[in-house]
Amino acid sequence: MGISVPSARILGGPDLHVDMGSTINLTCLIQFSPEPPAYVFWYHEDEQVISYDSARGGVSVVTEKGAATTSYLLVQDAAPADSGRYSCAPSNADLASVRVHVLNGERPAAMQTGSAGLSDSSRAIALLLAASLLHARLRSALLAS
Repeated sequence: MGISVPSARILGGPDLHVDMGSTINLTCLIQFSPEPPAYVFWYHEDEQVISYDSARGGVSVVTEKGAATTSYLLVQDAAPADSGRYSCAPSNADLASVRVHVLNGERPAAMQTGSAGLSDSSRAIALLLAASLLHARLRSALLAS
């Protein structure tokens, strides 16, 4: 059996197509790590760390640490300027990237639908909150037993 090294991947890549005005919803999965990463940074176009208090607004990140760590990036009200390469960079693994294409009503011939184009922001946020609550309840139940 080979030794597994920590790895990160963004689900639905390498290209995601999102309609203008919808929510970009990226999910980064970090696996095979002896312990959860100390942090997970998200980058847009490699040089900008995505900041939650930027003037753009509408950006949120939820990271759930565990045997496998999952980090979700939500960018509401997608605009053409939000197109480009997004990278998830955990402290303990190589970064993973995906290219996001924000479409203004046009449909490319090779249309790939990823999770990014399917969720409106309120549903995505409700799902994240439900998953976090469930995770917390399971953990407290396990600790109590």
